[in-house]
Amino acid sequence: DVFGLDDPPTVAHMPITFELLSPADRPIQVTSDLPGFWRGSWSDVRKELAGRYPKHRWPEHPHKATPGRLGNDDD
Repeated sequence: DVFGLDDPPTVAHMPITFELLSPADRPIQVTSDLPGFWRGSWSDVRKELAGRYPKHRWPEHPHKATPGRLGNDDD
């Protein structure tokens, strides 16, 4: 879960490239500028995915959102 990341993460001063996946494990975006993605195309991606996957959370302000937990939500 990359919600809550507002600073671009790096390894050895190189930006990390993220392949962001839908709940169906399909790629929705590849970016090394996560803050730019949150400010830019996230709004459109959010609308599309919220329609397809209404049971998942799609925060309006993902850079401020608390990351979710991994695993089964039935626990």
